Amino acid sequence: MQDNATEVTAAGIARLAGVGRAAVSNWRRRHADFPKPVGGTETSPAFALAEIESWLRKQGKLAEVPLRERVWQQLVGHPEGPVTALVYAGCALLLIHERPTVWLDVSAGSDERMAAMLPGALEQVLVPRFGAVRGRGVHRGREGSAAAAVNTPASASASASASLSAPPVSASASGPPSSVHTPSAVNAVNTPNTQAAPNTRNAVNTPADPTTPPAPVNTALPVNTALAANAAPAVHTPTGPQLLPSAPLLRGTAELAAELGARQTFEFLLGRHLDANPRQYTLTPTELARLMAELAQSAGPAGTALDPACGTGALLRAVTPRPGQELYAQDNAPDLAALTALRLALRAQVTVRATTGDTLRADAYPALRADVVLCHPPFNERNWGHDELAYDPRWEYGFPARNESELAWVQHALARLKDGGTAVLLMPPAAASRRSGRRIRADLLRRGALKAVVALPIGAAPPYNIPLHLWVLRRPERAAAQPEVLLVDTGRFATEGRGGPDWQAVRGAVLDAWKAFDRAGRLDEKPGLARSVPVIELLDDDVDLAPARHLPPATAADGADELTAVRERLGETLRLTADLTPPPVEHSTDSERPTRWPHTTIGELARGGALVMRTGGNGGHARVPVLTDHDVLAGTAPSGLLPESDEDAVLTEVGDVVVPVLGGGSMARVIDDTTAGAALGRSLVLLRPDPGALDPWFLAGFLRGTANNRQASSYASTATRLDVRRLQLPRLALDEQRRYGARFRALEDFERTLRQAGRLGEQLVRGMYDGLTDGTVMPE
Repeated sequence: MQDNATEVTAAGIARLAGVGRAAVSNWRRRHADFPKPVGGTETSPAFALAEIESWLRKQGKLAEVPLRERVWQQLVGHPEGPVTALVYAGCALLLIHERPTVWLDVSAGSDERMAAMLPGALEQVLVPRFGAVRGRGVHRGREGSAAAAVNTPASASASASASLSAPPVSASASGPPSSVHTPSAVNAVNTPNTQAAPNTRNAVNTPADPTTPPAPVNTALPVNTALAANAAPAVHTPTGPQLLPSAPLLRGTAELAAELGARQTFEFLLGRHLDANPRQYTLTPTELARLMAELAQSAGPAGTALDPACGTGALLRAVTPRPGQELYAQDNAPDLAALTALRLALRAQVTVRATTGDTLRADAYPALRADVVLCHPPFNERNWGHDELAYDPRWEYGFPARNESELAWVQHALARLKDGGTAVLLMPPAAASRRSGRRIRADLLRRGALKAVVALPIGAAPPYNIPLHLWVLRRPERAAAQPEVLLVDTGRFATEGRGGPDWQAVRGAVLDAWKAFDRAGRLDEKPGLARSVPVIELLDDDVDLAPARHLPPATAADGADELTAVRERLGETLRLTADLTPPPVEHSTDSERPTRWPHTTIGELARGGALVMRTGGNGGHARVPVLTDHDVLAGTAPSGLLPESDEDAVLTEVGDVVVPVLGGGSMARVIDDTTAGAALGRSLVLLRPDPGALDPWFLAGFLRGTANNRQASSYASTATRLDVRRLQLPRLALDEQRRYGARFRALEDFERTLRQAGRLGEQLVRGMYDGLTDGTVMPE
C-alpha cells in the first residue's frame, strides 16, 4: 500500500533534504513536476510523503531518507494525528518486544492482511500484559464504566485470532475478579467500536466481534486493584480499518526497532514528539524524577507505586523495577494516560494499570494502598472540585480552600498510601506559606505526616523562574513523641545555563540529609543547607514551612573567606583583562579603501567537502552534557539536557565551530578541550571544517560579522532565524586565514576574560550586600 496517507510540511521536506525552507519554496516555483499539496492550508501546505520522497530521489537531492527521519515523518503526518500514531506504534512495539515471531507472521504479506490480523495478535499481548479480565456482561453507560476494557477484535481478524490466541490465565488466589463495566462516552485516544464490549478491569480496549462470543480469559489481580466504577480506559486496541492507513508507519517502526530495540524506538519517537510540542506538555525533568523516586524508595524498591497525575510517565519510569511490581497511573488527559501505559509496559516486566479520568473528582483506585506515591500535580487550579468534594473522606487533615488545590493532591496521595508508605510531591513554594492552608499544614505536622520540605534551585522544573519545593510525606503508623521536620534549601546549586541546576550536587545534598534524618529522626544543622526543626517551633500563626526562613546562614568565617577568595580572583582577572586588551587600531589613509575579497557561502563549502554541517538535538543519552544556545551566547560550559533516548547525539570535537540559529545575535564558538565531547543542543548548527582547507578561528570570526548575519537572517513575527548556509566567507589562502584566525582568537580570549570579570564582580557585590545585612561581614 502506498504511504499516500502520510503528509509532510515544507519544514519536513527541508529536514529530509538537508536544506532550508527557502530552498523548498524555490523548488515549488521552479519545478513544474514538484508534487502538488494534498492538505494543509494555502500558507502551510501539506504534501504526500511518498510523492516527496520519489521526487527528491528523481532529482538527485536525496539518495535515501534516513530511517529515523522517515518513521518520524510518517508519525507526524499520520491522518489521525501524531498522538494516535504513537499509540498505534507503541502497541505494535509491545507485540514486537514480547512476541516477535507473532509479529513476523502478522506482518508477512500485504498491508490489508496485516491490518486484519493485527488486532487479534495485539489482544494476546495486551490482555495478559495489562492484567485485563474479560466477562460477558456489558453496560454502555458512563456511570457503570470500568478502568479498562479489552474486547474481541473485529470479524475481519477472526481467523488470525484462532491461530494466534493466547492460553487462558488462571484466576488469582485472592478471589474471583469482580464484575465491572465498559464506558462508552469516555475514550483515551481512539473512538471505540459501537458494538457491545465485554467488561474488564484494565487499561486496554479492543473493538468487539458481535457474532463471536469471547473466550474466557482470567488474569490474576491483587486486591489493591479494586477500581472505581467511573474509571476510563487508557489504551484502546485499534481496529483493522483504523490500522490500515498506519501500515507503513508500523512496518517502519518495526524496522527501526530491529536497529534500536523496541523500548528505545518508543522513547525516541515519544521524546521527539514532546520536544516538537513543548507548549502542549508540562514535563518533569529526568533528573528531578530520579531524585523524587530515590527519596520515596530510600528503604528499597517499591512493590506498588502510584502517580495520580502521570503526565508522560516520567515519575513512574524512574521507579526502580523489582519482581512482582505494580505501577498505577491516572491522568485526566487521555493521550498522556495512553502513552504512559505503553511506555511503562515497554520499560520492564511489571504490572501496569493506567486509567483516564479526573483524579480528584473520579479517583480510579479508591481501594489502593501503595508503598509509594509520586506526583507532579497541576499548580494553582481553582476548578479542582472544591464545591462537589466538601465531604470527601480523603480530607483527613482538613478541607482545602478553593485556592489550595495542591493541598488536595497532598491529602489524596496520603489517602492512597499504606501505613508507613512514602509520597513525594512537587509543589509550588506558595503552598508552604499561604495563610489559607495553614490549618492543614499544622495538622500534617502534628500528626507526623509531613516529614520534609526541600527547596529546589531555580530552573529545576517548569515554571523555571521560581524555586519549586519537594514535599516528602509518610502515612503515620504511630504518633512520634517529639516529631521533627527536615528542611533543606538547595538554592545554592542553581546555574546560569538553561540546562537546570547542578543535579549531582542537588541529589547528593538532598539524599544525604534525608537518609540521615530518616534513620535518626533528626539532623544536625548544616548551615545554609539543611536542619531538622521541632514541629512545635513551626506551629505559629503562619505555619510557614519555607526552608530559607528557618535555616541558619553560613558561618561568618566561611562567608568572609569566600568573599576574600572571590576578590582575589577578580583582581587576577582584571589584570589579565588589561594584558589582553587589543592594541590600538591602525586607521587607513583617505586614499585606501576597505579590502574586498571574492566570497563563497557555507552552503557551497559544505557541498564542496570543505566542511561538514550537522544540526543538533532531538535526543541523546541522559548523562551526556549538552551545549545549549545559551551556553554559546554566554560563553559558559555545557549545561543542558536532551530528552532521553538511544538516538546518537551529535558530539562536538576540538576545532568544530558552533553557531546559534535563533535570536538574531552574531555569535560563533570554536570548540576547545573543555567543551569537546558535549552533545549539540537544539537551535545550534555545527560546522566541522577540513583542517587542510579552513582555519576554525578564521571561520568563526568571519561568521560573527554583523553585516554577514543580517544578510543571512530571516525575520518572522516573533523571532529571527539565521540560515547558516547563506553566511559568507572570503576566499583566502590558508596562511592568510591563520593570520586572521590568530587575531580572532585573541579577541575571543579578551571577551571571555571580560565575561569572567563581570560574573566575579556581580558575585562579590552580591556577597558583600548579603554579608553586611546578615552580620557575617562587618563594615570597615
